[in-house]
Amino acid sequence: MESTFSSPAEAVLQREAGSAGLRTPLGDLDRVYELERVVGFVRDLGCQRVALQFPDQLLGDAGAVAARLEEATGSKMFILGDTAYGSCCVDVLGAEQAGAQALVHFGPACLSPPARPLPVAFVLGQRSVALELCAKAFEAQNPDPTAPVVLLSEPACAHALEALATLLRPRYLDLLVSSPALPLPAGSLNPKPEPLERFGRRFPLAPGRCLEEYGAFYVGGSEAISDPDIDPDLSRLLLGWAPGRPFSSCCPDTGRTQDEGVRAGRLRARRRYLVERARDARVVGLLAGTLGVARHREALAHLRNLTQAAGKRSYVLALGRPTPAKLANFPEVDVFVLLACPLGTLAPQPSGSFFRPVLAPCELEAACNPAWPPPGLAPHLTHYADLLPGSPFHVPLPPPDSELWDAPDVSLITGDLRPPPAWKPSDDPGCSALTPKPSLELAESSPAGECGRSPLPSEPFPPVQVIQPQPPPSAASFLSSRSWKGLQPCLGQTPVTGAVSGRRGIAIAYEDEGHS
Repeated sequence: MESTFSSPAEAVLQREAGSAGLRTPLGDLDRVYELERVVGFVRDLGCQRVALQFPDQLLGDAGAVAARLEEATGSKMFILGDTAYGSCCVDVLGAEQAGAQALVHFGPACLSPPARPLPVAFVLGQRSVALELCAKAFEAQNPDPTAPVVLLSEPACAHALEALATLLRPRYLDLLVSSPALPLPAGSLNPKPEPLERFGRRFPLAPGRCLEEYGAFYVGGSEAISDPDIDPDLSRLLLGWAPGRPFSSCCPDTGRTQDEGVRAGRLRARRRYLVERARDARVVGLLAGTLGVARHREALAHLRNLTQAAGKRSYVLALGRPTPAKLANFPEVDVFVLLACPLGTLAPQPSGSFFRPVLAPCELEAACNPAWPPPGLAPHLTHYADLLPGSPFHVPLPPPDSELWDAPDVSLITGDLRPPPAWKPSDDPGCSALTPKPSLELAESSPAGECGRSPLPSEPFPPVQVIQPQPPPSAASFLSSRSWKGLQPCLGQTPVTGAVSGRRGIAIAYEDEGHS
């Protein structure tokens, strides 16, 4: 129990600081971190203070990279190495505290738009790719040259997709190359027609084509990783891709391929289970998992309105990065919903570590909105911005008099019939207040008695039984039902006595304990 909900005491004494990761040779710094492009970015903006954000595994090179950039640009560099939530998001708050005028993000990135305007340059890295091996693997997985296929990759392999497509296009006619959705330079014009932007990537679809028509070939991953489910970027693609289309992955080093259909089915089954847990929940904890991604406050208000409409109580918790020890302090919460970027929401969680399940915003939407999902939608949306008004995937809550709210629903986990929500959303679109539903009345109006006869006029009818829907339980009601509620003051129940001197000394040896 101690290792599940708290850190063992011995772990603090046995913990080793270790190094910040393997350091890159000094001769390869310019190539690995694209210092020439970063220098041009800083000089074009004329910034005097620049923030450099590194993930934990690249902090060993942070000092050398900052020194070279200061020497080449003459600007002051600040290293951001400890983000409050996830290293894949742009740490706008940390840059503002340093007074930085621009930020350079190194390493894997979710490419989510920041909450505040700040010039940002992304250095995703350039991992080596065995093009010939990957091309042979593609041909083995896609024997039909007319089948539509999209080339995908992890961010560090995106630089090699065009070269891979050049080897394949003489034979494959319907090949689409994706690219990271990097922010466009200031003053540049959007390409016409605008490419589809989804999953942190851009897809240059031809007019009249849709992404659901294409299969996928993903270049990325490593054979050294025993559990491939720990890659949140690949999990995002598997969850959001059309279920009926083929999806395969290829290791960029060895060209080994794998059909990802089984893994995608396992991920979707896990998400459907979490939706059922959210439907059974009465108290929902909303975890603020980001403060630097755009529209996070609007998304938080949207999730609160969802829980109220479904008759659930919600509590907003700002805990930083969620850990089992932190969430175990709230046993009254049935499920937690992590409001974070797509990679942060799908970050790997140790099996069985959390006391309550941690959900994504899309799963709460599916559990609380009876009109979800819209027709023709992929099974899972990975970014909370897709749920908000203005998105093509946004589904408004049904009106208060809609029959969707009263549709019978049976829990697939407990087998019980779920009661209808005790509250309905207001029909005013500009108001988030909730109006109570009319009470439910059950009347035993059968005129026949036990022997099938009708009651006499002088005999009273059976009483009418009225059932009032109960509001969802709160944290206070949960506390009142517990046998131990903490220290009890017991005011007026204990005799008044004078103050006496207590024990003296330290915990290892008080004065009245003597010496051994």
